[in-house]
Amino acid sequence: MLQRVFYWVFIVLLTAWLLAGGLFDLSYNPAAVAILHKLGYPDYLGAFLGICKLLAVLALLYPRTRLLREWAYAGIAFDALGAAFSHRMVHDSAGEIAAPLLMLAFAAGSYLLRPAAYRLRPAKDISSHAEQPVGRLLV
Repeated sequence: MLQRVFYWVFIVLLTAWLLAGGLFDLSYNPAAVAILHKLGYPDYLGAFLGICKLLAVLALLYPRTRLLREWAYAGIAFDALGAAFSHRMVHDSAGEIAAPLLMLAFAAGSYLLRPAAYRLRPAKDISSHAEQPVGRLLV
C-alpha cells in the first residue's frame, strides 16, 4: 500500500515537471530560447523536446502503454542526463545542474515503484526446449 502511495507521489511530481517543461519548451518563451542558446542548442530543439515531454506524460499516465512507458522512461533519463551534462559543460550553477537530476530521481522513484500492471511482462520461458536434445525438437 505504501509503495503505491509513493509511486503516485513520484509519478505526479514527474508528470507535472514534464508537463510544465514541455509547455515551456513549446512556448518559444524568450527565457526558454535563452537557455537553449546558453547551452549551445538551436531554437527548434525546444519544440522537439516539448513534444517529447508531452508524449512522455501521455505514455506514463495511460495504463495500457507498457512498452511506450519503458521508452518514455528511457527518454526521460536521456533528457535529464543530457541536460545536467550540458549545464555542467557551460559551467552553470550547481542548482542548474541538479534540477534535471531531481527530475531523474522522480523518474527513478516512479519506475522502481510502479505497479506490476505497468511493468513489461517477461517473455514466455522457452528454456524447457533448450534442455531437450536437438533431434527431439524436430519431432
